Amino acid sequence: MAIELNPIVRAWYRDRETERVFEIVALDEDDKTIEIQYFEGEIEELEFDTWYDLNLDTIAAPEDWSGPYDDLVPDDFGDTEEPTHPETWASPLDDIDSDAAFDYGD
Repeated sequence: MAIELNPIVRAWYRDRETERVFEIVALDEDDKTIEIQYFEGEIEELEFDTWYDLNLDTIAAPEDWSGPYDDLVPDDFGDTEEPTHPETWASPLDDIDSDAAFDYGD
């Protein structure tokens, strides 16, 4: 028996039968449809009746954002070993000489 979960936009689910992971991206109460996007990128529209027949688990959003981009290679992610930091933590406004920036007509 399927556990009845109400659809929530931006919530993630796993279909127990297919093991596919998806997010709800839209609900249309008037048409009684649910638009989902699978982790791999495919979009599908389900009717409410179909939704309640599914055997689903709620899950946390995947940490790996690359699912829809199946043609990526590790080099496409950049340097993932070291955190990115600016070369200097100084404010860009520190380089502006406030007195020289304006001509007060003196």
